Amino acid sequence: MARAIASNALTIGIVILLAVAGILAWGRSEYAGQGPLEEAICLLVPSGASMTSVSKDLEARGAISSSAIFRIGADYEDKSEQLKAGSFVVPAGASMENIIEVVTASGRSTCGTDINLQIGVNVARVIVRELDPATQEQLELARVDLGAELPPLDMNLAVESTIAGGTVSLGSLMERPSTSYRVTLAEGVTSWQVVESLKAAEFLSGEISEIPAEGYLAPDSYETTRGGNRAAILERMEAKQETILAELWQTRQAGLPLESPEEALTLASIVEKETGVAAERPLVASVFVNRLNQGMRLQTDPTVIYGITEGKGVLGRGLRQSELRGATPYNTYVIQGLPPTPIANPGRQAIAATLNPDTSDYLFFVADGTGGHAFAATLREHNVNVARWREIEAGQANQ
Repeated sequence: MARAIASNALTIGIVILLAVAGILAWGRSEYAGQGPLEEAICLLVPSGASMTSVSKDLEARGAISSSAIFRIGADYEDKSEQLKAGSFVVPAGASMENIIEVVTASGRSTCGTDINLQIGVNVARVIVRELDPATQEQLELARVDLGAELPPLDMNLAVESTIAGGTVSLGSLMERPSTSYRVTLAEGVTSWQVVESLKAAEFLSGEISEIPAEGYLAPDSYETTRGGNRAAILERMEAKQETILAELWQTRQAGLPLESPEEALTLASIVEKETGVAAERPLVASVFVNRLNQGMRLQTDPTVIYGITEGKGVLGRGLRQSELRGATPYNTYVIQGLPPTPIANPGRQAIAATLNPDTSDYLFFVADGTGGHAFAATLREHNVNVARWREIEAGQANQ
């Protein structure tokens, strides 16, 4: 009888072991195998979240089949305490094993909200975008112009968020740890415009004691944070422009009528303001280099405008004849050579074009109606181009 009991116990033990082995194999298959998610999602992991709360969220959104297996797998791999805050793309069909790697690895958000303060020549605005995890496209949620005469950012502004799964306030998006912030400078903005725009951005902090020297801020995109220090952002812009100017000055063309990097920066700012066509910059630069070499006045409207506005905003109208004749340090129709300072913050391409201009015999250029310019070596050719441009202007006015 004892033998029968032992035999039965052994059989039951074997069955239990087989059952446990089967359960473990099934669990392992569920954990490492393809997941049920049909379309990629953006998973928000708040600061202070636990693996339990994350697993329940994933299960509710159909990304995993079992929150319990997810937590057991995380415990088994000693990753339960390695959870990172942020927003992470969970791909379609991702296994639990893969998802745990996603939420415990670098902590760098791979989706979420991007708030970008774009400082342009004509307007500064805050643009709020969100990455659609399914299409990997940036969706614009909001666009708000900033300015001294405009209302501040409305933190209660309602925006439709894919990540949040519905309508939320702009303020709540800004509070999320996964929200990234950037300040983007366009080529040709003035230092005054940059400072005023930074002051208008309420998500930044800190005072700005003085306006940086004109021309010495590098147009680029700068990552920052909520509450980022305004003065520190300006210091980064200055450091970058200093690096760019020093680098390009070392590779400048021989024989240029420019005695210092500062003069190069001044001429580059004029080139920047004269054309928005990147391919034209070396040719525009060649015109001014030719004029300087021949002792001709530069005769460029953007310098006259800067003398009037001092870089504080856009003139918003055409120049008057009296202004073209007016004696200011920046009126290159009156003064010889370069103005005393840059008239804007030029980008790297404009500086590069100024220091390595095309070789040409051109001394004049005028708009050609396509966004570019018509160039001429003689005044007679230039007058023909001007007459053609006047016809284009007249035709546009009559439309």
